[in-house]
Amino acid sequence: MNCDLAHIGIRSKHRVTTMHNTQTSVTGSDRTKPRIPHRLIGLTLLGCLLSAQAIPTVAGDLERRQAKRIHDRIAGIPPSDAVLNAMELDIINNNPFAAAQKAMDSSAFYNVTLKNFAAPWTNRDQSVFVPLNDYTATVIGMVRDQTPFNTVLSADLVYVGASNLGLPAYSMSNNNHYEALETQGEDLKTALVATAQSSVTSLPASATAGVMTTRAASEAFFKAGTNRAMFRFTLMNHLCNDLEQVKDITRAPDRIRQDVSRSPGGDSRIFMNSCVGCHSGMDPMAQAFAYYNFDESLGRLTYNSPGMIDPVTGTRVQEKYHINADVFQYGFSTPDDRWDNYWRVGQNALLGWNSALPDGGNGAKSLGMELENSEAFAQCQVKKVFKAVCLRSPGDATDRTQIDLMTASFKANNYNMKQVFADAAVFCMGD
Repeated sequence: MNCDLAHIGIRSKHRVTTMHNTQTSVTGSDRTKPRIPHRLIGLTLLGCLLSAQAIPTVAGDLERRQAKRIHDRIAGIPPSDAVLNAMELDIINNNPFAAAQKAMDSSAFYNVTLKNFAAPWTNRDQSVFVPLNDYTATVIGMVRDQTPFNTVLSADLVYVGASNLGLPAYSMSNNNHYEALETQGEDLKTALVATAQSSVTSLPASATAGVMTTRAASEAFFKAGTNRAMFRFTLMNHLCNDLEQVKDITRAPDRIRQDVSRSPGGDSRIFMNSCVGCHSGMDPMAQAFAYYNFDESLGRLTYNSPGMIDPVTGTRVQEKYHINADVFQYGFSTPDDRWDNYWRVGQNALLGWNSALPDGGNGAKSLGMELENSEAFAQCQVKKVFKAVCLRSPGDATDRTQIDLMTASFKANNYNMKQVFADAAVFCMGD
């Protein structure tokens, strides 16, 4: 807005008064000047004042606002003046990634941002309002330590509270250890210690599968049912696809279990055109969990090690894999924990399975490796971080290109999740 009064025909306060009150006194060249009412002049002056207020006058203000936005998005709290000054200087020096790294030094990044980031993955309601648990703590610790995140579904790893904090011991039967860690207000940036999962549980190292075999995950997804929930929610949480999105009715139905009706409601077309789409791929892979169960009476995960025989199945396979066997007795009867990925062929080959890995194996650990080394897994982590930091889902072509770039960077940097948070914060610092 041009705020020069002469430009709009106003030469002086006297001239304005003359124009308004005695129009006939205006002579000569002044007849060509517009007659402007007082109220218009007032609005014009008000507009000039507001416009002047909206114009930044402090050098470096843009970089300072961008630095604050990065910190707010990553840590969820305002930075101190010292941190903000350092981050602003990084951005002025064209190094916004260094600014993002400084934001990740905040304890709030671990105690709030990462806790809320991972908590929904630990329960069927996908709620953030759950206590700290071993699943969430392990994700936080892996991000903090820059542990390759493509081991989150297979590693013999769990994060526990440091021994000098006076916490109850880690237990397979309750969550007291982590609830005390949270109740005491311990700083998760420093309080968590990486531990072999097999050293604090009864699981042999070969049966550990990262967060899938934590107590929190087993209570949520191995409890009752048929263990298909563990596969479905892992697919949702770590490959960003639910079963409806990967349904493929062209896959062979030979591994679909006996508890699935081939004629639901008396109509076999429903099975062939709907049920088979999910079960033909899910059942062969969920077979990896055949030896696991969450015992509600004990409140803990149980696993049938070699030599252990389930009295119902007569094998190491848990009873739940043979329930409702009379629904379709000619269906597949699970004999062991051998899994196969039927989705490597067909439309779900687009999930980007790693050709360097076998398309089958035994047990949860090898299945976890299959899932976490897919292109879909890498893209899923990036999309989740993008949404958490940018406060929106990726939308237009620019966003989609950024997701591709961040995914490539994620993989190139040894699946370092801190790199993903930094990339997202820098991309959205101008939002």
